Amino acid sequence: MNATQYRRILSIALLAGSLAAPAGLVAQEASDEAGEEDVFIVVPEEGEEGEEVDDDEDAGLADEAEEESREVLVEEVDDDAVRLEDVEVRAERIQNVGGVAHELDEEELERLEYDDPHAVLLQVPGVYVRPEEGFGLRPNIGMRGANAERSKKVALMEDGVLFGPAPYAAPAAYYFPIINRMVGVEVFKGPAAIQYGPNTIGGAINWQTRDIPRDGQTGGIDVNAGSYFTGKAHGYYGASSDWGGFLLEGVHWQSDGFKELDGGGDTGFNRQEIMAKGSLNTDRSKSVVHELTLKAGYSREHSNETYLGLTDEDFEANPLRRYPASQLDEMDWDRTQLELRYRLAVDTSFDVDVAAYRHDFQRTWFKLNGFVDPTPLQEILDSPDSGRRAVLYDVLTGRQDSTVEGETLLVGANAREFVSQGIQAIAQHRSYGDGWYNQLETGVRLHNDWIERNHTEDQFLMRSGDLVSNDAPTATTTRNRGEALALAAHVLDEFFIADFTFTPGLRFEYILTDFTNRLTDETTDNTQSILIPGLGVHYALTEKLGVLAGAYRGFSPVSPGQPDGVEPETSVNYEAGVRFADEKTGTLLEAIGFFNDYGNLIGECSFSVGCDEQLVDRQFNAGDVHVWGAELVAAHTFALGGDWFLPGRLAYTFTESDFQTSFTSGNPQFGEVEEGDELPYVPTHQASVQLGVTDQTFALNTRLTYVGQMLEEAGKADDEDVRTTERYALIDLLASYEFFDGFKAYGKVSNVLGTQAIASRRPYGARPLAPFMARLGLKYDFE
Repeated sequence: MNATQYRRILSIALLAGSLAAPAGLVAQEASDEAGEEDVFIVVPEEGEEGEEVDDDEDAGLADEAEEESREVLVEEVDDDAVRLEDVEVRAERIQNVGGVAHELDEEELERLEYDDPHAVLLQVPGVYVRPEEGFGLRPNIGMRGANAERSKKVALMEDGVLFGPAPYAAPAAYYFPIINRMVGVEVFKGPAAIQYGPNTIGGAINWQTRDIPRDGQTGGIDVNAGSYFTGKAHGYYGASSDWGGFLLEGVHWQSDGFKELDGGGDTGFNRQEIMAKGSLNTDRSKSVVHELTLKAGYSREHSNETYLGLTDEDFEANPLRRYPASQLDEMDWDRTQLELRYRLAVDTSFDVDVAAYRHDFQRTWFKLNGFVDPTPLQEILDSPDSGRRAVLYDVLTGRQDSTVEGETLLVGANAREFVSQGIQAIAQHRSYGDGWYNQLETGVRLHNDWIERNHTEDQFLMRSGDLVSNDAPTATTTRNRGEALALAAHVLDEFFIADFTFTPGLRFEYILTDFTNRLTDETTDNTQSILIPGLGVHYALTEKLGVLAGAYRGFSPVSPGQPDGVEPETSVNYEAGVRFADEKTGTLLEAIGFFNDYGNLIGECSFSVGCDEQLVDRQFNAGDVHVWGAELVAAHTFALGGDWFLPGRLAYTFTESDFQTSFTSGNPQFGEVEEGDELPYVPTHQASVQLGVTDQTFALNTRLTYVGQMLEEAGKADDEDVRTTERYALIDLLASYEFFDGFKAYGKVSNVLGTQAIASRRPYGARPLAPFMARLGLKYDFE
């Protein structure tokens, strides 16, 4: 980091202090990302009884209460006394928030024992995914029309801290945590996402890890194995006393893979993650409680994965096939994580959370890039029977050896190093009176991240179905460094009065970027700043039924090193709907309509969308786009008599879109776009239906997932020349039996019917869904 960047850091730090201090809320400086301690309110109907509590004792337990609850109930007692009482919020419901937010708790995550984050998030309406390798190792997640490519347009967090390798400089999510060690996930859309950033065009997702136990000890182990030697071993143990505690957790996940490589070979993966937490705290019975927590983690992966898919004809014959030209493809990465968090709770009215973090990530993906012949791989696979493409296709499939220089295959090693580091804080101040309640949240984060790219390329010849080096010297294709330094701050106020909840918010982003091309010694820098307002309104028609509406500005910054004409991605998003929730009967009904007006949609090139090497990481303006649709969630738990219950849940999303302008883009997902064309990889219809039968020891759960066809590139769905994915429906089934307290056995079948469809043709060629897979497992948890 040079002297100029140090001066920038100092200037931003001083600016951060000046932003936080004037309001007299220095202690309330807040993290833009720590959303797990939001507080929501419900005002009961008149006539409900309240009871007096010892305010001092309740205040001393404030920190513990916030860990256990996300909702504050304001009750009227004799028209004068007002108290705060913790109330459990069920999974997926955040009732009075002025925006759309869903929460899936540990019980929901374990209901079908999913390993793939795509499968988990399809339970949430308005979230779209693009499958790639079948296991969700590198998810593609989008929301409300935002491009799902490598989840770049979604703010991804773990315990309120951004976990992407370089969220500003290179937001592609090549790292994603193993979700088996997660105990909850929050999804924020519309005004509910105003606290988070930088990439909130679609919204924000916060994965929650296991907490250190508050009292005593807790632990568990979960092991399973099944088809394709896919298996998992997961264990955790934690203990605590009055002054602190610790938690240790680890996961091993592996598979031999379901792809069938011509000539044989490994197509599987193995991943490991370990996490350790330790905390110290003062006396929780006091009115002021301090807590210091250290969180450390290590993750690694080796996967024999490829970007190379199949022709449509070969997919029809065997969707699990892999061509021998991909036999050398593999990904290796490792990641370290270190976070130090300080929490302060003062009575029940004020708390502050400060976190310093650093994440280091190194990866190398050795993979087929193409041929010396300039014909792109996608064009070869699209038309494998004509002219020169037919010859190159035969080389890809090993049916013909490389005979001339143009048939030499280029295998690249994309080595990248990332650092993401910063300090953030979040604070909340609560006040209340007769018939009103207010919670003010302020936030600030100073963040720095960078990426070092070192891409090389080697030449190989196809010989009798094997790749053999031609001993040509290794060529360096890319060497550059991109860095971002960002100050982000937000203010969010939640005010309740007369059955109305108003949630105005304002977010500020100030971003400095630098880019150096080490092959040409060219350097560029850029400065971006933006104000992002939002407003949500909720009106409680009854204690259980309410209507809501909101609007906010979405934003995604320009990455380092882009051409001068590239502008930030912005949108104005509107939503309105109705929400009914009755926790006693397990009933939830939410219907939301949304309209997103993209002022400038950004397309970004990467290998995972099929871009050429010289265009990788290049961004393109994609003009104005309108996205509109509806989201529906319905859930109810039916009592069947005795100890038997039938929980059911439906999530449905309807989405339409059209471009308002015509343009030409180097990104294959867009290409030649005409006014009225639709967005790629956004299904018109998507649904998830889940049903179960349970008692105290036995559970049987099944889920049907339907995803409609999606355009492979911008165009019109009724245009025969535009290629689409295939619509598909999947059925998953899990049965479990608890032999004694905490110990259970379970069996799971994924894709019961063995459904196969072209899930995508990105990056190069048709790609399948995961096939029929079965596994058996044992689990033991204790407290």
